Amino acid sequence: MIQNARVLREDWVPQELQHRDGQLQHLSGELKPVAHGLGAESILITGPSGSGKTTIAKYIVRQLEEETLGIRWGYTNCISSPSESALIYSLARDAGRANDLRPEGTPTALLLDRLRELDDHFVAIVDEVDVLEDDSTIHALYDIPNVTLVLVCVSEDAFFADLDSRVASRLRGAAKVSLEKYGHEQLRDILWGRINAGLASGVVNAEAVDYIADVAAGDARHAITLLRRAVRAGVKTGVETLTVEYVQPVREDAREEIHERHVDTLGTHQRHLYEIIRDAEEIGASDLHARYEGRVPEPRVKSTRRKYLQSLERYELITSSGQGRGKRYRFNEP
Repeated sequence: MIQNARVLREDWVPQELQHRDGQLQHLSGELKPVAHGLGAESILITGPSGSGKTTIAKYIVRQLEEETLGIRWGYTNCISSPSESALIYSLARDAGRANDLRPEGTPTALLLDRLRELDDHFVAIVDEVDVLEDDSTIHALYDIPNVTLVLVCVSEDAFFADLDSRVASRLRGAAKVSLEKYGHEQLRDILWGRINAGLASGVVNAEAVDYIADVAAGDARHAITLLRRAVRAGVKTGVETLTVEYVQPVREDAREEIHERHVDTLGTHQRHLYEIIRDAEEIGASDLHARYEGRVPEPRVKSTRRKYLQSLERYELITSSGQGRGKRYRFNEP
């Protein structure tokens, strides 16, 4: 049944991206100066969860690396690496300049120097950038001549609303790429692309693909996870063709997998906030902050906590209602 299991992972980057031609052309044009040994403007990619923001960023940078000498690139996610030191270390490691350094205790200035001393041009993909604890991190990377930033987040307006004015003034001129949720037919095409690349012919029927696209409602990450769970179930039972009847029973399994995967990516402080809300099931904002401050030796400031809570909502790990002191947070069952 399975010919290439990698294509069933949501982080797999295909050889060809479907339904993003205009955005790819735009990104390619913005990065063209890098291919000629020049720096490019920063790039900001926005869009809802599952719209392919991370995939399109990795795709275009990998393409640039294949076509151009003297290019390196790195990827980091601010959910799991929200501090300046963790983020810069992650990028320096991807650049091959941190193999002799420890993640803890290495001065950020040393890591930045390692990037600055690269002979190659370095493209840094910074995902979930709106959760970053310290805006000066972006400022420091922006100031390195041989580094080009590709920033990824859900909302441009929300990102700039919380951004330090010095950093915002630098990034206002960044190239903007906005993605929308996939339509039903587009999601079907994406699923068929994965199926044709990774599964034997005739393994999944058209009705099952339609059903998965309906359930996922424009979210490619959800659709691919559901497809993978259905294939896994089919392999266990030894079926020859996956139909809707084999997809329906694993719907909740797919949702739980997505939920747990999001939890696994959380950094220390996001996880504390998440666990407090999960254990309480529902809690007011004042109680939440009080419990967090009593639980964490070096608590983050409230503005940073609000970023974390917003990211937990985007991941659908929690929901909220109300405003100000009356705001309440509720654990979201998968």
